[in-house]
Amino acid sequence: MTNARESLDNSPRQLQVETHGLDVIGDAERKGTPRTLFWPWFGANVSILGLSYGAFALGFGISFWQALIAGVVGIVFSFLLCGFVAVAGKRGSAPTMVLSRAAYGVRGNRLPSVISWVLTVGWETVLCALATLATATVFDRLGWGGGTGTQVVALIVVAGLTVVGGVMGFDVIMRLQTLITVVTGVLTVVYVGLVADHIHWSTVSDIPAGSAQEFIGALVFMMTGFGLGWVNAAADYSRYLPRTSSSRGVIGWTTFGASVAPLLLLVFGLLLAGSSTALNAAVAADPIGALTTILPTWFLVPFAVVAVLGLVGGAVLDIYSSGLALLSAGIRIPRPLAALVDGVLMIAGAVYIVFFADDFLGPFMGFLTTLGVPIAAWCGIMLADLLLRRRDYAEPDLYRPDGRYGDVPLTPLLLTLAATAVGWGLVTNAAADWLTWQGYLLDPLGLGGKSGAWAYANLGVLAALALGFLGTLALRRGRVREQEAQVDAV
Repeated sequence: MTNARESLDNSPRQLQVETHGLDVIGDAERKGTPRTLFWPWFGANVSILGLSYGAFALGFGISFWQALIAGVVGIVFSFLLCGFVAVAGKRGSAPTMVLSRAAYGVRGNRLPSVISWVLTVGWETVLCALATLATATVFDRLGWGGGTGTQVVALIVVAGLTVVGGVMGFDVIMRLQTLITVVTGVLTVVYVGLVADHIHWSTVSDIPAGSAQEFIGALVFMMTGFGLGWVNAAADYSRYLPRTSSSRGVIGWTTFGASVAPLLLLVFGLLLAGSSTALNAAVAADPIGALTTILPTWFLVPFAVVAVLGLVGGAVLDIYSSGLALLSAGIRIPRPLAALVDGVLMIAGAVYIVFFADDFLGPFMGFLTTLGVPIAAWCGIMLADLLLRRRDYAEPDLYRPDGRYGDVPLTPLLLTLAATAVGWGLVTNAAADWLTWQGYLLDPLGLGGKSGAWAYANLGVLAALALGFLGTLALRRGRVREQEAQVDAV
């Protein structure tokens, strides 16, 4: 903790609104070590929401051990993808969705930028809404009133913290995440100790095992709920590290910082949800608030603090990156204004979830799976492109349509569309009425159709990731070599 604080507090700059947008971070402003990446990634993923994923996983009809394995593999593998993408930030000094231009071209990259923007705005909206619902539930249990008035005030406070952090930018976010990490980490440990007696191993161990298809579905859901929800922003913080920083260190600290809290929370969440069918069912309607039903009254206020801070920690990173994605999509406004615009959309979406939506889990799973497919395709293409490159990015050409990376190269765009089309054909979302068109390839490929055993295995996410990665390795190697040769000539 001392090293992380020293690396941040020794900055010669006072806290102020960050003016950087899509521009390259100069060497004079790059600071810290890969170890400092632990704080933003841990702070963004230490949310109490991680406990609720235990109920989500068991909802696939699998046993405790199957859910545990699916969770561990899904969480670590998906955040490892984030670690690899984070290396691009060190090598290119620009936001993730600008570095993506090396693969997609300067204007061709607007397609994945729009997808990235929708995903991050969606996530910040979900986190803001959950923090509001959790606060209202706590106030209701305390007898202070958890109705509309409380929800409105809670939404204002949560949205205010999130928007201010996103508008202020990198330095404020890094310091805020360090604070959130310490507070939420300590209070989460206290929560675990208080509710440990609600765990009944005999009940948990009696949960029957599910099929291989159900196991795969849970694993992919964990991937989309954790690392695949962050890959499109993974280089936004590593770009501030010195160019000489260890790539292994960037990968390791990003993966470790992001994974350690979700892994611990998942284990405990599985034990709690597996011990009580009532709690398991309640989590689907109010993922955070349901966890208060087993708490002593005196800890409800500290629980509200840890819940809100944990969710705000993730929302702040999302709103910062969503603003950058909006700029990368071609909107020409200052970065702080872009974050403010996204904040307004976040508030509107949170209002709908809190005051009008009847169900949370169904639309949430549909959102994750549907956007998880094109993001997985983009991730595969981005990682393969990064793997093919032997040199750092030629940063000026990331901003010039006539530069070595091109303007609108067709191959990556067509590959993204093809991988997405295949992916959407292999996933289903029956809980969300507006997504029932998906799964159109399950019957032609002999996988049992939309009601068969493979219907909820979410194979489309894995297919899109693999097609994007392998397709880029096969089709873009020569083009990357040409680009690298131009770098040699400069």
